[in-house]
Order: sequence, then structure tokens, then C-alpha cells
Amino acid sequence: MIEILTNYNDVLIEGFINTLIASLIALVISLIIGTLLGIFQVSTNKLLAGIANFYVQLFLNIPLLIIVLFFYVVFPMFFVGVNGFTAGIIGLTIYTSAFIAETVRAGILGVPNGQMEAGLSTGLTYGDTMRYIILPQAIKIVIPPLGNQFINLVKNSSVLAMVAGLDLMYYGDLIASETFNTFDTYIIVALFYLIITLPLTYLMQYVERRLAAND
Repeated sequence: MIEILTNYNDVLIEGFINTLIASLIALVISLIIGTLLGIFQVSTNKLLAGIANFYVQLFLNIPLLIIVLFFYVVFPMFFVGVNGFTAGIIGLTIYTSAFIAETVRAGILGVPNGQMEAGLSTGLTYGDTMRYIILPQAIKIVIPPLGNQFINLVKNSSVLAMVAGLDLMYYGDLIASETFNTFDTYIIVALFYLIITLPLTYLMQYVERRLAAND
């Protein structure tokens, strides 16, 4: 194991950094898109609700790998080509945003109906009521499941290896094929993933405790 760390330190670090970058970009964008989709799903506007529901149901039921391969293989046939790293980020974002949308929708529906009625009765618009009354309460409800989605996103980023995305798993596969030491290689790769996921787990637990303490 020490030999692998010594001889392949540079590519392991590069893969780790690429995995971290891809995960952060996909996390931020999917959080924004997923939150908006979750709000649209419960909107009184039937068109918005229909579009959001179609998007969510579509990508909830398609494997992540197919989405990534679509942007890596099919998309360049008709539009501009993208490399594996970019295709992986796009796929992760689209896929994760559907799960976040469902999580946000469930959180909004978890807020008592009387809260919306109370906001509207005071003269607030539907948008203002959602923004200032419903969403702050829904956020507290969805923090734990959102944390799980973020951790799943990091683990799902290993799909980049299937499209030469230069991520941690991609370099792990290369090292394993060169050294034939699959056991040590994948143990090291797993430890690198833990470096990302464990702090994220503790951060989400800390945020959850703070929100609970403020109730």
C-alpha cells in the first residue's frame, strides 16, 4: 500500500481533486435546480407543476450511467462535444437535482397547510409566503435527507471513471491494471472518498443539531 501511495501519489491527488471539484460543482447546481423544481412541483401553476413533475419522474427512473453516457456519446453527435469530466458533472447534476426536488417537495408538504393559508390571509403573495414562511420551516425538515443526497452525490461521482473523467476511481482503475494490486489500490481509493464524505456527514449532523436547538 505504501508503495502505491509513493509511486502514484501525483495521480491519486489529481483524481482526488477532480472528484472534489466535480462533486462541489454538481452539488451547488443540483441544489439550486432541485430546490426550484421542488417548489414548482407544489405550485398552483399547473404548467410549472407538470414540467417539474415530468423532469423529476424522468430522471428518478433512469440510471445515472445512461445519463452520463448520453452527454458523452450521443450529445456530441448533434451538438458540441464534451469531455468525460464535463459529461460526468452534467449527468450528476441532472440526476441529483431530481432527488433533491423530491426531498424539497416532501419538506414543503410536511409544513402544515395552515401556514400557507395564514400567510395569504395577511396579504402576502403566494411567492412571498413560500419564501418567508414555508421554505424556512421546510429546510429544517429536509436537512437530514439532503445530507444523504450530498453524500450519495460524492459516491456517485465514481461514474466519471466510465467516461475517462479523470476522477479518483478512474485513476484507481489505471493503477490497479498496472500493478495488479487491486486490493491495496481500491482500499486507498476508498480512503480518499472517506476524506470527502466523513467531514460532510459530520457537517450535516452539526447543522441538524443547530437547527434543532433553535426550535
